[in-house]
Amino acid sequence: MAIDFRSDTVTRPTAPMLDFMQKAPLGDDVFGEDPSINDLENYAASLFGMESSIFCPSGTMTNQIAIKCHTQPGDEVICDLDSHIYQYEGGGIAFNSGCSVRLLPGNRGRINATQVEQAINADDIHKPVSRMVGLENTSNRGGGSCYEWQEIEKISAVCRERGLILHLDGARLFNALEATGQTAAKYGRVFDSISICLSKGLGAPVGSLLLGNAAFIKKARRVRKVFGGGMRQAGMLAAAGQFALENHVGRLKIDHENARQIAQALAKKSFVTEVLPVETNIIIAEIGAPWTPAGFVQKMKEHGVLLFAFSPTRIRMVLHLDITPADVAETIQIIEQL
Repeated sequence: MAIDFRSDTVTRPTAPMLDFMQKAPLGDDVFGEDPSINDLENYAASLFGMESSIFCPSGTMTNQIAIKCHTQPGDEVICDLDSHIYQYEGGGIAFNSGCSVRLLPGNRGRINATQVEQAINADDIHKPVSRMVGLENTSNRGGGSCYEWQEIEKISAVCRERGLILHLDGARLFNALEATGQTAAKYGRVFDSISICLSKGLGAPVGSLLLGNAAFIKKARRVRKVFGGGMRQAGMLAAAGQFALENHVGRLKIDHENARQIAQALAKKSFVTEVLPVETNIIIAEIGAPWTPAGFVQKMKEHGVLLFAFSPTRIRMVLHLDITPADVAETIQIIEQL
């Protein structure tokens, strides 16, 4: 069986998770009658000290619902140029919400308060209305980089002073919380809405949650329906997410340590010209002669190790709960032999 570093979305439910899923009570969620989904939504909201949440099939959907709820056509969304909401959601900001995007060149996917303030348009009929700021923590294209809490607070203050909405794409937020010691409750106090993914490092098979105040989530339910995201007896999927939140958060530190070990092995190779700092579970490395990223990926595949060519010069590896200590040791041995 291949050692799969392509993404933390490739995880399979653990045996205890499957057992928990099979015992989940079910109902019709569109009617608000699935007890397992209701329990998950209430539990997640309480973690962050927020009023409510909504369970959706994917993080792309939760992000796009948030943008749709927070904006109107002609508005502008401010975000880092490497943000998932811009790079990997199919042009959804324009397609779903009719908004333009102000892209900022951040530091490994992280923008700062000064950049945000300078990007806000004046009240000028020639320009779109700056309506929302989107942050991503951790940053995928930034190599799993984490925001410093003080910078988030500064950005939040700018948004409140200038009347902008602050949304967090927290697909890998629990990785950031484990790496930094920050708390979910702090995030709930400064963001207007938060998206968290259950099917990445937390190991659930499907699902993301969108969190916010009660009025926002009421509107989100209507938008989810329009987007085709209303699910019926989906309580088994929600139960997987509940199990993940209760049992798989603390173990994310194992993935972080495994990532550091593999990154150290890569950094010793002459053909690796740079490894981005490893803060969480993502490794991004620059590959040079005699290899190309595509060639390196192919060679690793021949040895039973799967990863991505992330750009014309970079490869990406993502650690997750299906990667064992033996997998890490074998991967390092293969790298050392190249």
